[in-house]
Amino acid sequence: MSQRTRFVLSGPGPLERVLDDAHRRRFTRVDFNADTPENYPDRFDASRRRAVKARCRDLGITLGIHTLSAINMAEMTPVMHAAIDRYLLSNFDLAVDLGAGYAICHGGYHFGGDRAARLATAVDRMRRAVAWADERGIDINFENHNKEPDEAEPHYMPRDVAETREFLDVIDHPRFRWACNVGHAHLVPDGFDGFFQAFGVARIGQVRLNDTHGRYEEHLIPGQGIVDFKRVFRMLSGAGYGGPFTLDFGTADDKTRWRDTFAEWLSEIEGP
Repeated sequence: MSQRTRFVLSGPGPLERVLDDAHRRRFTRVDFNADTPENYPDRFDASRRRAVKARCRDLGITLGIHTLSAINMAEMTPVMHAAIDRYLLSNFDLAVDLGAGYAICHGGYHFGGDRAARLATAVDRMRRAVAWADERGIDINFENHNKEPDEAEPHYMPRDVAETREFLDVIDHPRFRWACNVGHAHLVPDGFDGFFQAFGVARIGQVRLNDTHGRYEEHLIPGQGIVDFKRVFRMLSGAGYGGPFTLDFGTADDKTRWRDTFAEWLSEIEGP
């Protein structure tokens, strides 16, 4: 199988248009977000859900849903706590109806003094979310998040190895996978090497790729920052990782161009 088939395209606009664009660019994997008006779950009636599922099957496209990181999985206020559970369930149900195999999820954020309580809330929510995902036959790909500047009031979780352990070590389930974000890892002292040494590749559901200058969150195009992508590929391949890579930067043209370049590098490392 060509190394190009390992790369995931995402983009704005109605899901059907993204699928057609992916097919035209010879992508076989698509992630989409259901938090824009054209893709709200309630905009997918039964007919549209069946049509999208059939379209993915006909085009040979594997689909995933990327939930919104602005939705605070660590929310504790009772009415919002319940609403966020409903948010997850609506995304999981949509994933099932569209034939998507996974949902990308996050740990939420805290505001400094409430970190411990919000972290516990987020871990508990993810534990329950895994049970819901398992009932529906889908995976959760759980993303290590970006570090916010120290002066910021909100801070995403998990941002480093220690916080990521709070989730991966506690929630030991085959449906709970790691969305390894390479760019985010470069924003903390652990770096990608620290995450790699701590967790290896056995639980990686997908690897998310973008460049970074290492100071704050900015999804740079490869070559504009500090990430040594060839080294990342060698480390992952050497440890036996054979899964997908999500391109999390630039325009669709940028992603297509770098998909082809990355695939060439992987072919040099692993073979075609």
